[in-house]
Amino acid sequence: MFNWFDILSDFASFVLKGVSLKAVNYATALKTDRMVSVITRLDAQSGVAKVEITTAAYASVLSTISLAKPSFTESSGVLTMDGAPKSDSSAANTGTAALARLKDSAGTVWIQGLTCGVGSGDLQLNSLSITAGQTVSIVSATITHSA
Repeated sequence: MFNWFDILSDFASFVLKGVSLKAVNYATALKTDRMVSVITRLDAQSGVAKVEITTAAYASVLSTISLAKPSFTESSGVLTMDGAPKSDSSAANTGTAALARLKDSAGTVWIQGLTCGVGSGDLQLNSLSITAGQTVSIVSATITHSA
């Protein structure tokens, strides 16, 4: 899958070498619409959305956690996981949690590149060090729309 943002960014860097670009800012109403669309996509299927917690570069899926329905709530461009904390009673693999992605129940990835942390990150976990068979918990999760 192409990452159009990276391609356009590289092209812009080449064409506009030495030209200063300003940051894009979105109106709050547009941020809200975009984030509500994420919730709609995640919850559109008959089943529940899932979070896959993975090692760096998605090399190994450590844990898959089912979300509530609705999966998130939205306020001013910020998604907050509904029904936190959520747990997987038996991690699939051993490793260090680094990234996460959100999938609908059909397996379509709608958001990826989420960071995992204890005290920081998009997903707050009970631990980044995961051993196969242990319980993995998402203490909280928030996803903030860019400016």
